[in-house]
Amino acid sequence: MTQPRLTVLAGPTAVGKGTVSTYIRDNYPEVWLSVSATTRPPRPGEVHGLHYFFVSTDEFDALVRDGELLEWAVVHGRNRYGTLRRTVQEAMDEGRTVLLEIDLQGARQVKESMPEANFVFLAPPTWDEMVRRLVGRGTETADEQRQRLETAKLELAAEPEFDHTVVNDSVEHAADELVSLMGLRPLQR
Repeated sequence: MTQPRLTVLAGPTAVGKGTVSTYIRDNYPEVWLSVSATTRPPRPGEVHGLHYFFVSTDEFDALVRDGELLEWAVVHGRNRYGTLRRTVQEAMDEGRTVLLEIDLQGARQVKESMPEANFVFLAPPTWDEMVRRLVGRGTETADEQRQRLETAKLELAAEPEFDHTVVNDSVEHAADELVSLMGLRPLQR
C-alpha cells in the first residue's frame, strides 16, 4: 500500500478555508485534518485541541527552536500559526488521508520539504463575496479588516503556484471537489 498523499489547502483570508475544513472533518471521518498551533486567542466557539492548539508566545518559540513544526508563519503581522510535524507524520504512518488547512506562507514551506503533496488553492467566487464574508463574521476590527484585505490581494496572486483551484461558491460543493482531488468519493446527496 502506498503512503497517503498529503493535501495542502490554502487561499486568501476570509475565503472559507476553516468552514470547508470543518465540513470535511464533520462529514469525512476518513480524512485526518491537521490542527494548527497558534499564538492568537480563541474566537468565540473555538475549542483548544479541536480547532487550534492555543499556545503562548514562549511555547511557540520552543516549537520553532526544537524543529517541531512542519511549517509556521506570522499571519497578518500579528499572530503565529504552525503545523506540528509529529502529528502529521503519525497520521500518514497510520495510512490516513491528511489535509492541512494553512496560509500561503505555510503552503510554500511545505512545498519546499514535501513537493509531492497535493496543493489546492481555495478561491472566492468574487472579490465582493470575500469582502462580505470577512466583514460579516465580525471577528476583526475595521483596521484588521483593511489589513486582511490588503494581504488577500497578494494571496490571490499566488493561485498559479498551486496544483488545483477550487472555487468556494458553496461549502458543500467546495468540499466535494476537494475530497475528489484527494482521491475520495464525495457524499451522495
